[in-house]
Amino acid sequence: MSKDRLIYLPLGGAGEIGMNLYVYGYGAKDKEKFIIVDLGVAFPDMDSTPGVDLIFPDIAWLKERRDRIEGIFITHAHEDHIGAIGHLWKELGAPVYARTFTASIAKRKLEENGQSARIVNVVSPWPESIKVGPFSVSYLPVPHSVPESSALVIDSPKGRLIHTGDFKLDEHPVVGDRFDKELWQEVSSTGVRALICDSTNVFSDSVGRSESEVGPEIRKLIEACSNMVVTTTFASNIARIKSIAEAGEAAGRSVCLMGRAMKRMIEVALETGVLSEFPTVISPEDAKSIPKENLLLIVTGSQGERRAASSQLANGKYQGITLSEGDLFLFSSKTIPGNERGVIKIINQLSEKGVDVVDDSSGNYHVSGHANRPELSILHDIVSPQFLLPMHGEHRHLREHVKLGESKGISSLLASNGTMVDLTGNQIKIIDHIDVGRVYLDGASKVGALDGIIRDRIKLAVNGIIVVNIIFDEDDEMLGEPWCEIRGLTDFGQSQCNFIDVLEEDLSQYLGRYKGDALKDDDKLEKDIKRVARQTALTEIGKKPEVSVIISRLT
Repeated sequence: MSKDRLIYLPLGGAGEIGMNLYVYGYGAKDKEKFIIVDLGVAFPDMDSTPGVDLIFPDIAWLKERRDRIEGIFITHAHEDHIGAIGHLWKELGAPVYARTFTASIAKRKLEENGQSARIVNVVSPWPESIKVGPFSVSYLPVPHSVPESSALVIDSPKGRLIHTGDFKLDEHPVVGDRFDKELWQEVSSTGVRALICDSTNVFSDSVGRSESEVGPEIRKLIEACSNMVVTTTFASNIARIKSIAEAGEAAGRSVCLMGRAMKRMIEVALETGVLSEFPTVISPEDAKSIPKENLLLIVTGSQGERRAASSQLANGKYQGITLSEGDLFLFSSKTIPGNERGVIKIINQLSEKGVDVVDDSSGNYHVSGHANRPELSILHDIVSPQFLLPMHGEHRHLREHVKLGESKGISSLLASNGTMVDLTGNQIKIIDHIDVGRVYLDGASKVGALDGIIRDRIKLAVNGIIVVNIIFDEDDEMLGEPWCEIRGLTDFGQSQCNFIDVLEEDLSQYLGRYKGDALKDDDKLEKDIKRVARQTALTEIGKKPEVSVIISRLT
């Protein structure tokens, strides 16, 4: 009897939205050959990850098995699926596969990080198949909110798997591939062992709307406005940007794209043939001379990003253009959970200027790129898999998706990050749990979640810091008095005296009681100074700050 097994292991994206990384393996235990699906990032916030640039999945388990990785397959060009490739590829070293548009984005990311773009292999959609180790992988087109998104058909010696990636059932997506029900039925007709399926919108009970329904609504809104119109959406949503630009052109307005990411995406779409044409756009410099009632800006920053064009305009001015009373600002996007604070800040700043802000609360100006519950159910029926493994969602999404699958008689399992699943037999089962974490890109360095650096930064932000300096001469006599510096703390405390003066006086009195050899023990000195400084701070200002002690000895 063969001891070879077919396994599935999510290392990111299962139990969270973002940072997608999925592993499939086949072979005898500890001898499996692997393929990786997606290398994504998550984004930091100032509360939990201050100063961090990007968040990556922890690939330590994969690095230990680097010689058994046969290929990396990228499903589409969203950052939570492709954003880590330039940072993590060198540690994995396997060939990269993607469709044309996604491959172009991947190549740019690799080159930006000093690596060769030649490792990226451009592939065509189904029925083309890529043979890697024990697997054959094909790209099955799906509609999503970025062009050339694909599900993966993964054939193994133990049967066919379908990894949906991000998808929706849209037959009129404006740009990119429509949902081809007949093709999916054909692919599924030979039997599917497991469907590994997007869970993002499992709680949305309404039937999903088509991207083609958005453009006409936006055009009506623009035509009804007599002042300048500014719209923001995801930079990767080529179809939405195209619809907005065409709506502006139809309304007789000059169209200006603002934001590097958005311009780059449109350039790549035109270069790769995803777009055959795009409305004429003007530069921000030319836009300054256009009457405001004849101008449409399409800008980055739909999620409240501090340095994006939306935030800059809300703050005052961006590339010479300002907003004023009566202008219209449209969010043609959904706020991703966790980004609410940044978006609300922009809305309030715009409101203070008298700008009219329109969001998607009406449902007219945005549609999701993910399948709602009714569409998930339809896909289950089309594929009719033996097993269902929900992915791409928070834990509550995965759990609800399991319930949906089981209600349709499909054997379903919740496998969150680090859960290794055996798909070999007639029963789906968990066989191992892998320690998973995250890695932070902090400037030019990668920092482990357990390294303590981010935790220390949060402590400094919450508590402030006191730096105590003490100098001893050659005879271990203290030169002068201790002196202190503070950061992030108030200057005056309960005694109404300068806090630093009180702190230095308390430390001076305490150290004055040290005698003889006690002054030579730096470790004890540091410990005692920290204790006294924190106690003084607690009494004076009601906080226990971090304390750093610098002891210098002249020799």
